[in-house]
Amino acid sequence: MAAPRPPPARLSGIMVPAPIQDLEALRALTALFKEQRNRETAPRTIFQRVLDILKKSSHAVELACRDPSQVEHLASSLQLITECFRCLRNACIECPGNQNSIRNLDTVAIAVDLILLFRELRVEQEALLTAFRCGLQFLGNIASRNEDSQAVVWVHAFPELFLSCLNHPDKKIVSYSSMILFTSLNSERMKELEENLNIAIDVINAHQKQPESEWPFLIITDHFLKSPELVKAMHAKMSNQERVTLLDVIIAKIAGEEPLSKDDVPVFLSHAELIAGAFVAQCKTVLSLASEQHDDEEALATIRLLDVLCEMTASTDLLGHLQGHPGLLERGIELLRLIHAAGKVGTNVFSSSGRVRAEGDVSGVAEGFKSHLIRLIGNLCYRNKDNQDKVGELDGIPLILDSCSLDDSNPFLTQWAVYAIRNLTEDNSQNQDLIAKMEEQGLADTSLLKKMGFEVERRGGKLVLRATGDGPPSVSAAERAAPTSRDPSE
Repeated sequence: MAAPRPPPARLSGIMVPAPIQDLEALRALTALFKEQRNRETAPRTIFQRVLDILKKSSHAVELACRDPSQVEHLASSLQLITECFRCLRNACIECPGNQNSIRNLDTVAIAVDLILLFRELRVEQEALLTAFRCGLQFLGNIASRNEDSQAVVWVHAFPELFLSCLNHPDKKIVSYSSMILFTSLNSERMKELEENLNIAIDVINAHQKQPESEWPFLIITDHFLKSPELVKAMHAKMSNQERVTLLDVIIAKIAGEEPLSKDDVPVFLSHAELIAGAFVAQCKTVLSLASEQHDDEEALATIRLLDVLCEMTASTDLLGHLQGHPGLLERGIELLRLIHAAGKVGTNVFSSSGRVRAEGDVSGVAEGFKSHLIRLIGNLCYRNKDNQDKVGELDGIPLILDSCSLDDSNPFLTQWAVYAIRNLTEDNSQNQDLIAKMEEQGLADTSLLKKMGFEVERRGGKLVLRATGDGPPSVSAAERAAPTSRDPSE
């Protein structure tokens, strides 16, 4: 007589096969673990049985990696591996007890080793990708809200798994590996990331390729931007295209609905120092756009530096620091003068018809870049008499007025010119007198001043510049080439 079969195990009153030996049994268990009560009452021995199947199936993968002729026999093993990962993934959902039990069986190490083996297989694509994805989902779930599991996942996954997955052509693999990285990172592990900058840069590229995926974006905003040292090291090593992606995230963070927190401010002061220094050092590269041969990516990186500085100087928490940054105001005025002069010489991208588009088209840069440059100059002079006087001494006021006069069809440039002139003349009689005298001498267009909301009148034999209260023409949302104003002058 054949030996009796062992009795089935009970899982919250639901009968399941005791020896989990086949695909159907695994699928049944995976389905059971979709319910919280089944996860919480699962016998711990059941995870050992799942692990045994995973180990046995893993041997088939190892053999196929060593002997390509064995690949054709791998289909059933990949099915079992996929279902093992699904089962373990489901068991870990909001269940610390199962996370701990599964982790203590050394399942994390086995899963990571198996995932790394997947890179070497040449099998039917969909079957392999499904197993790959489910393995990453399991690692993400076992680490979720469990610091002990996060530590174990980090030990086994860093850096090889992230180097293998973050630049994978499959979007889901990139997303799931990003989830694992986000979940596992903390302040101590960030130091290890500084020594493996390729991983950090892969995250930047992942966000660039998949802007709709939340995990790469959250890694950058919630981890990377909290480390000035990492951002500085990344900025030095990245390509111009990668720098643009990082700068776009910084803009999104600063210009977002939520203001910078008290903890964010010291960190972003360091970022401001880095970005201002980079702009002072390389801003003249944008002048290459006036030539027939130019590097669009390098120019766009410079444009984005200016965009970030405009948003940073619109933040009262960062403005004061940037107003005192060595050379920033002087370089801004110098660059405005150079691109203004370039726009008057022949037809090039700095001619009055040029414009910058939000998607990064730099075929015509003058309109957007010039208006943002005037915006930056105006912000740097906000309630800062030293900078107001400095602009006056450097003949920046006639330059701003002339720029606006030359390109008076650009309402966005006029808008920022108004803010700049008002910031330059607020409680500054010297600059007010300068503009009034320019108007009397015919050097400042009376109609332009009126259009900007100013007029010059005589008071007791003295010329006085007065704001009329009439602002520049409104700019519709469709006409705006950059974010709406958040500047201190408002």
